[in-house]
Amino acid sequence: MQEDKRTEIASLGEFGLIDRLTAEMPIINASTRKAVGDDAAVLSYGDMQTLVTTDLLLEGVHFDLTYVPLTHLGYKAAVVNFSDIYAMNATPRQITVSLGVSKRFSVEDLEQLYAGIRLACANYNVDIVGGDTTASMTGLTISITCIGEASSEKIVYRNGAKENDLICVSGDLGAAYMGLQLLEREKCAFNGQDDFNPEFGGKEYILERQLKPEARRDIIEALDKAGITPTAMMDISDGLSSELLHICKQSNAGCRVYEDRIPIDYQTAVMAEELNMNLVTAALNGGEDYELLFTVPLAAHDAVSAIPGVKVIGHITAPSLGAYLIARDGSEIQLRAQGWNSLEE
Repeated sequence: MQEDKRTEIASLGEFGLIDRLTAEMPIINASTRKAVGDDAAVLSYGDMQTLVTTDLLLEGVHFDLTYVPLTHLGYKAAVVNFSDIYAMNATPRQITVSLGVSKRFSVEDLEQLYAGIRLACANYNVDIVGGDTTASMTGLTISITCIGEASSEKIVYRNGAKENDLICVSGDLGAAYMGLQLLEREKCAFNGQDDFNPEFGGKEYILERQLKPEARRDIIEALDKAGITPTAMMDISDGLSSELLHICKQSNAGCRVYEDRIPIDYQTAVMAEELNMNLVTAALNGGEDYELLFTVPLAAHDAVSAIPGVKVIGHITAPSLGAYLIARDGSEIQLRAQGWNSLEE
C-alpha cells in the first residue's frame, strides 16, 4: 500500500509555505488593491464603513482533531468570522489567516485546513489577503481576522433595541451543541478500537451544524429586500440566553421570550432524549449555532414573519422588568448567561 506523500514544513520555510498555501487565489472584490505578498494588505472602500472582527481557535479548547476533519475546521474557522460581520448587517470582504503549528503537522495537513478556508471564501465571496505562520508547542492555533463593509446607515449594533420591539431568531437552536455531544459520545466509545464504527445514522443534520456551520447571509439579504433594518442584532455563538442578555444590557432593556416559540429541529430533540438532556437548556445555552438574533419594531411584525427561516420568539420590555423565559406552563424563569466560556476553569 502506497503511503500518502508527506512534506515536512521545515523543508519549505515560512515564505515557501505561504506561497504554496496561497497560490492561485483570485481577487474577487475591487476593494482588494493588494492581497498576499507584502507587509500589509491594501483595501479601498471609498465612502463605505470598514468593519473588522477576529477569532482565535485553540486545539484542545475550541476543537478536537480526534473527530474534526482539518478541511471542516478550516471552513468553520472562516465562517464564524463571516457570521460576526453579517451580525452587524454588513458584508465580509477579506480575511487574514494566522497559524501556530506544531511539528506533528505536515504541509499536506495545512493544505487540508486551507482547502476548507478557501472553500468558505469562495462560497461567501471573500478574499484571503494575508496572515502569519509560526511554530507552536501546543498543537494547532488558528487566528482569523475578517474585514467587512457597510454604509453607515445600515450598520446594526447591539444597543438599539427599544421597548416593544420584537425579538427574532433565524434557523433553529441547539443542533450544534447536540452534534458536539454526539461526537463526544462516540469518541468515548471509540477508545482506540481499530474496527470501531461510530453511530451517526440519522444524525447528519446535527453533525453538520457542529462541523460545518453556515453564516446567515441569506437572512441579511432577505431583511434588506423586505426593507427591514434591525434595531439590534448579534449572532448566536455562546447561546441564546447569553446573547439576549448582551442585547438587553447594551440596550438598557428587559425581555420576554417564550419557550414554545424557540425553534428546535427534530434531530436535536431526538438526540437530547437519547442523552437524557434538557432540550430547552440545550437551545438556550448550547452555543455555536451561528444563527442571527435580532430585534425589529412591532410595526415590522408581518414583514419579518414572512421571511422564511425567521421566527418571532418574544419582545423587548422595560429594563425594570428583567429578562425572563416564559415556560409552557406560563411560569417565568430568569435568563442567565450559562453559555460556553473558554476562560472558565
